[in-house]
Amino acid sequence: MEDFEKKVCISEPEGSSNMDIQIEEEEEKRSKSILELLRKFLDVQQRRAFAYTRLKRGFDDYMALGGELAYQKLCSEITLEFNDCSKQVLEMESMFVSPECRRGDLAGLLKSIQAQEKEKLQLTATIQVLKKSGRPSERVVSHENCRFRESTGHECMHIQNITEASGTEEAEADAQYDNAIKEAIKGVQNAVIAINEYLEEVRYEIASLEAE
Repeated sequence: MEDFEKKVCISEPEGSSNMDIQIEEEEEKRSKSILELLRKFLDVQQRRAFAYTRLKRGFDDYMALGGELAYQKLCSEITLEFNDCSKQVLEMESMFVSPECRRGDLAGLLKSIQAQEKEKLQLTATIQVLKKSGRPSERVVSHENCRFRESTGHECMHIQNITEASGTEEAEADAQYDNAIKEAIKGVQNAVIAINEYLEEVRYEIASLEAE
């Protein structure tokens, strides 16, 4: 009987099993925190996308119908929205490099997206400012500084002899304007492409964490 008990005796594995369980639980908690942060980041990106939609719609309405005050109010609201989004992402970057997450690579990824978002917003504002002003040759002339005399009536201060030099100057101004618009639009497109590529990395990371 004694020999039988010796044969079936099961010894404890080397090391502390409690320690292994604790490490596993900490890793699980860490992965969960990272997953939650990444999902929260995608939510912030959705807010940014919606803000851009509002901005574009508001600008189109302004160009078609006017309403400077309504447009300026919208710009202020959108600015606050973007600032809040950036603030939240900066907080996430700090959390990713914290001892609880230890994912400096993801912090760097968010930082790259932030840089592209900033570029996109600045160029979008540039495009709207240029479109508001219009091409130099098509801008509406203001008559605020013109004179009115009873004998001659309205005396326009903008009438001038069209010379070859002035025509060339106007053409050059139009060309500069067109190039500025094209460069800004191309810059926005490049920023969007870069952002989408970075977001694919975020989604891949989320899928990997969900599969664990």
